[in-house]
Amino acid sequence: MKPQPSNPTHKRMIREKKTITYMINLYCKAHHKTNGDLCVDCQQFKEYAHLRLDKCPFQDKKSICGKCNIQCYKPDMKKQAHQIMSYSGPRLLLHHPGLALHHIWDKRRKAPTLDKN
Repeated sequence: MKPQPSNPTHKRMIREKKTITYMINLYCKAHHKTNGDLCVDCQQFKEYAHLRLDKCPFQDKKSICGKCNIQCYKPDMKKQAHQIMSYSGPRLLLHHPGLALHHIWDKRRKAPTLDKN
């Protein structure tokens, strides 16, 4: 698959950003006792995750980041993403079932690969 031009305004990418943002908010509220505003660490992670989504070569054809063959997260950010997803993933179904179902559906997608060319 050839990399697609970055299109952060595509509805799929907007939904991805909304999902990760919601998950980060759930995590931060529970672990850092924030009320509405993100702590500095979670805000920085959110910005990093959004940047990674903007630069994703697969854009609207992507699966979930955890299944991707290209691991574009730095190791420390990947660890933080795993912590956030592990906590927020199961809770997302209760708090935002629409996003959760889309995420589950996206998880079923086959992870695309880039052409060697």
